[in-house]
Formats: sequence, C-alpha cells, structure tokens
Amino acid sequence: MAEVAAVLVVVVLGALGVLQVLVALGAPLGRFVWGGGHDVLPARLRVGSAVSVALYAGMAVVVLDRSGLVTVLPDGFARAATWVLVGYFAVGVLLNAVSRSRAEARTMAPTCLVLALLTAAVATA
Repeated sequence: MAEVAAVLVVVVLGALGVLQVLVALGAPLGRFVWGGGHDVLPARLRVGSAVSVALYAGMAVVVLDRSGLVTVLPDGFARAATWVLVGYFAVGVLLNAVSRSRAEARTMAPTCLVLALLTAAVATA
C-alpha cells in the first residue's frame, strides 16, 4: 500500500511541477498559485515557482525513499521528513482553503488534502 501511495504522491507532485513550470514561463495560470493575485506571475514569483519544482523533486525523493521504492536517504531522516511533509500538506489545505483566489482554493486545497492523506499512508507504513 505504501508503494502505491508513494507513486500517487509523485504523480500529483509531478502535475504540480508542470503547473509551476508553466507559470514560471509566463503562462496565464497564476490564479492557481501564490495567492492567485496575478494571471501572469511577476518575475519574483516566477523564480519562486521554479524553486518550487526543485522542492517537489526533493519531496518526491523523501516519499519514495520512505516507501522503500528507492534507498538514498538515511532511514531516520526519511521517516522524520515524511511526517514533516504530512504536516506541510495539512497546513497547505488550510492556507489554500482561505485563499482569496477561488481557483486556488478549489483546486489546491483538495490537492493538498490528497497529498496529506497519501503521505500519511506512506509515513505510517
């Protein structure tokens, strides 16, 4: 079960990564990210989106390692980092739910909820 949950986390993070790449390149999808205040992100938020892609990759490695699909991190680190991610995604549910952007609230809050639940499944395995 942990392996399936981990793969699903990676798929969702991959989709978020594609979104972040698109907005970093100037696609008019800013209503879904960074508070939804810009259709096309300003330069500083584009940089933030590019950095987000790298963070998503790191998150994916943590979850894959904890599930046993890869072995690149010390076990204790992967175990603790997975729980940190559960908390991070849970906070993301709340923060995105109260976003002034309806598009962000309606898409990212449920996305963070799915990520929190799947990551918890990996963490508890």
